[in-house]
Amino acid sequence: MSRIPAKFAELQSQQRKALIPFITAGDPEPGQTLPLMRALVEGGADIIELGVPFSDPMADGPTIQRASERALAYGISLKIVLGMVREFRKGDATTPVVLMGYANPVEAYGVDAFAADAAAAGVDGVLIVDYPPEECGEFSRVMKAVGIDPIFLLAPTSVESRFADVAQLGSGYIYYVSLKGVTGAATIDTDEVAQRIPAIRAKVGMPVGVGFGIRDAASAARIARVADAVVIGSKIIETIEQAPAGTAAERVTAFLRQVRTAMDKEK
Repeated sequence: MSRIPAKFAELQSQQRKALIPFITAGDPEPGQTLPLMRALVEGGADIIELGVPFSDPMADGPTIQRASERALAYGISLKIVLGMVREFRKGDATTPVVLMGYANPVEAYGVDAFAADAAAAGVDGVLIVDYPPEECGEFSRVMKAVGIDPIFLLAPTSVESRFADVAQLGSGYIYYVSLKGVTGAATIDTDEVAQRIPAIRAKVGMPVGVGFGIRDAASAARIARVADAVVIGSKIIETIEQAPAGTAAERVTAFLRQVRTAMDKEK
């Protein structure tokens, strides 16, 4: 069993919402990934989404695309990403780690081999952006068999039949894409999210995290009022990009602490 359900149960008992930051493995260079993961935890992360760099990240805006390009320039592969998780686990046995990426690296690795190696490394969840639930029965079975939660996306355009698909195949939590577009593309419509989340939660029977468009403490706090988790990616990548040499981890921690404080005020 993954660490994700226990984390959400712990947070629910504290009347708190999950903070789920995203970084791309290998960005801005491979040696900074572990310090950045630790910085996320220090800043208040409950779950880490670790991006697997890919050459055609179609759901991601320019900011995360640049992160993938930088990581790929260092030759970061799925195997290397799993090694990073394994190293992270040597110092942190409790923080859930979710790999977020695309189908091609997983298919090239082999689903069964990936599942076994990811479980051995300490991965808790996998979100493959371009795996539609309708085609994921076997993938979901393989992941669950090794104790990894297959996590799926829902969007403003998702119909109720899709809710049923992800409820059956998914576990851990649902990632609700808050806007029609790519990551970091627009300002989040909190009212629209507030209208959608109760129906999604009722249908899927698991926590709902919201991402895409959350860029600061204020927007994170607004989403925390209605969702079970807040996912932040592009703003963290921008913080890393803009940090003077040697200060990225410190700045990421400081940013997340502001977000965590704002979210906790919504209890």
